[in-house]
Amino acid sequence: MKQIVSKGLDDLPDVARQIIAAARDKKVWVFHGEMGAGKTTLIKAIASAFEIEDIVQSPTFSLVNEYRNKQGATFYHFDFYRIADEEEAMQIGVEEYLDSGHYCWLEWASLIPNLLPDALLMIKISLNQSGHRIIALEHYD
Repeated sequence: MKQIVSKGLDDLPDVARQIIAAARDKKVWVFHGEMGAGKTTLIKAIASAFEIEDIVQSPTFSLVNEYRNKQGATFYHFDFYRIADEEEAMQIGVEEYLDSGHYCWLEWASLIPNLLPDALLMIKISLNQSGHRIIALEHYD
């Protein structure tokens, strides 16, 4: 498991590059952290590192946002916070997205545990006593 310490917003471009480098071949990334931990903010920094020019925001009500970067690559950003159950996620075709081979960034994926693929990158964000964010990366195969 790799850990990255972020002392503030100025660190995020470097943190994003480190996460991208550590992800290896994983395309499904699960962001885990309490409300306000910085999941969406971190995803914005990662999107910037991938040269995504779209406005990146949490898809809380639409469940999924689609972005493209300068090279034409497709990225999917999910937020399952308001989902009623796994059936609702299946209705939007979440399994097809996750199997698409495109990057899929998931917030609140703990609400759809049975739909997650075996191979993914878990990104856990927590705050330490100094108020710094600890970002733990763990590969699942």
